[in-house]
Amino acid sequence: MVTTSRVPLHARFDLPHGGRWVSLSGGGREWLWSRPDPARATVTPGSAFVDAGGLEECVPTVRGTPDHGEAWARPWSGAPAEAAVTCDAFELRRTVTREAGAVVAGYRLAADPGYAFVWAAHALLDLSAHARIVAPTDTPVRLYPEAAPLLDGPWPPATPRLLPARDPGPGRRAGARGQDGRAPFVEGRWPVPLGLPLDRLGPDDGTAAGAVLRCPAVRVEDGRDALDLRVEAPDGVPLSTALWRNLGGFPEGAPYRSVGVEPMLGAVFDLAEAGPGDAAVVPSSGELTWRLVLAAERMV
Repeated sequence: MVTTSRVPLHARFDLPHGGRWVSLSGGGREWLWSRPDPARATVTPGSAFVDAGGLEECVPTVRGTPDHGEAWARPWSGAPAEAAVTCDAFELRRTVTREAGAVVAGYRLAADPGYAFVWAAHALLDLSAHARIVAPTDTPVRLYPEAAPLLDGPWPPATPRLLPARDPGPGRRAGARGQDGRAPFVEGRWPVPLGLPLDRLGPDDGTAAGAVLRCPAVRVEDGRDALDLRVEAPDGVPLSTALWRNLGGFPEGAPYRSVGVEPMLGAVFDLAEAGPGDAAVVPSSGELTWRLVLAAERMV
């Protein structure tokens, strides 16, 4: 019989550089993957994303414009336990506490009522080739075009959809922005959506795939260790978990391995592709709050 014990977690942050989480550790294990890139220290709002690993706060979008959102490229003010960043259309405040060994980050986004956004805790994890992702069987999964060569069938063409929660502009409807006239995403079911096994990582094979699981919590198991990631929000807010499984397939020309497991508000990577119910929306109070809960266990 397998038994587990809770492993207390500790987090560290780099407030001047986007409020980035630079460590999530416990029991002698560091969960966050990182890579040195001196360009990360000199980014400004509007810069192309610099992938230094850790956990970045991506809001109001992940893909699209601005690249990985606005908050990651701005200095945050405050202290590690309570910090904030002010962007063009919103203010985001983060308060970090510990509950029974888990790290809990509470968020409050203040903006005009009706403001639509996507947020993701863009966590890149340091995982072995034997790690696996555990999510409820039959969870709906949205797959993105880089996964097209790995699927059972051809990628479908784009079809017009209803306008997204935030209108991207005249004549630009969600679904019309796929690469080369293709749909921006296709849908399957976990753990093998459209023939692609996503639950196990495996060794580097030169592929990369992005996906959004329509569930608010997943578990990552790697050897004796497990990490639970969960997002909580008021009723009606769309909750998902993004997965970036890059096994040496990205970027072109200088690929490396990186695995993102990213609790999120919303159901799409790019806010401009959001249809009804695909984005979080600020209520009439002018504030939306939510929580990120990170907890670790070890088999004993």
